Amino acid sequence: MRNLKPIIVLLVVTASLNAWGQREVPQNLPKFDSRKLHFGFQLGFSNNGFNVEQDLTKNDSLIRLEMGRQPGFIIHVISELHLGPYFGLRFTPGIAFASRTLNYTYMNANNNATSTVVRTIESTFVDVPLYLKYRSARVNNFAQYIFAGFNYSIDLASQQFVDNTIDEKGEFIVKLQRMNYMVEAGVGFDFFLEYFKFSPELRFSYGLNNIIVQDQTRFARPVNSLNSQIIALSFNFEG
Repeated sequence: MRNLKPIIVLLVVTASLNAWGQREVPQNLPKFDSRKLHFGFQLGFSNNGFNVEQDLTKNDSLIRLEMGRQPGFIIHVISELHLGPYFGLRFTPGIAFASRTLNYTYMNANNNATSTVVRTIESTFVDVPLYLKYRSARVNNFAQYIFAGFNYSIDLASQQFVDNTIDEKGEFIVKLQRMNYMVEAGVGFDFFLEYFKFSPELRFSYGLNNIIVQDQTRFARPVNSLNSQIIALSFNFEG
């Protein structure tokens, strides 16, 4: 029953939003949908992680490799081309700050104790996403939408092309590819306010390419592939 609670809460909130949207109220921004192009900005928070495919046999003392999720922050601009009453083409370039961890647990030489080494990977992404959006019919000042598309992302903090040197803790760094290709999909709710449209939005991203740089250090060798996984909650402001 505990696992059903988030789903029940989401259904109750959605039903409440539908009921609120169906009440007869004065319509805000009545000419919003008649414009071919509109702009805005997006602020949000992300939960960042990896999908890890591993082979522990490549390091005899390694007994466990786990991914740790970390929070991040998103700043994007929004431009949307209306393709009709229900569809739109959306372009939302911007910057995203992310952090992820890889946790390596090793057995010592006597096989009687373990130690964990945490590798924290910081990223600053320049995102260039393009989405196809489908929005429901507007009811008074409320609508719902879904979207899906592709994101080409460049990690400005990537150390892909630097020599792997010892860091301040005496360990090698984990190097990631600079380019990241992701498929993304999400859902959102449009609230037409008096002066602008406010839209909370939930987005899921999955990396298509293997981003580990296999330079044969003890941290890279056990990783067969590493793909980005991101969940983002954003708040859109469009005029």
